[in-house]
Amino acid sequence: MLSKRAKYAIKTLIFLYENEDKTPISAKVISENEKIPYKFLENILRELRQNKILRSARGADGGYHFLKNPNDITVTDIIRIVDGPIALIPCVSENFYEKCPECVDENTCKIRKLFVNLRVKMLPVLNKSIAELSKL
Repeated sequence: MLSKRAKYAIKTLIFLYENEDKTPISAKVISENEKIPYKFLENILRELRQNKILRSARGADGGYHFLKNPNDITVTDIIRIVDGPIALIPCVSENFYEKCPECVDENTCKIRKLFVNLRVKMLPVLNKSIAELSKL
């Protein structure tokens, strides 16, 4: 299941993209428009800033805007930043691979085969950019 943090991060980026002509946009404005608890949003914005997705400007006209091009930011990027691995089991993960401790042979493991298949079908869907999501 997608965490609330990841969902709110994606909603925030879509909001910033759709209001790019009004950026920078304050955390308060994002919070109010997207119904995201302010303190929760601040932590998400900090994480997106630390990962060079967004940058912030201080002052009366301050707020957040994109550091990275929204066409180059995918849902998979955001999920990995906020939640970690996308794969549902560690032996299937492309970026966070770990061998399952009880596994005798990954090549014959039926569970692994199922979740590899799921990952292969899921990644193209999640590789949509923030710009593409805005058009859905």
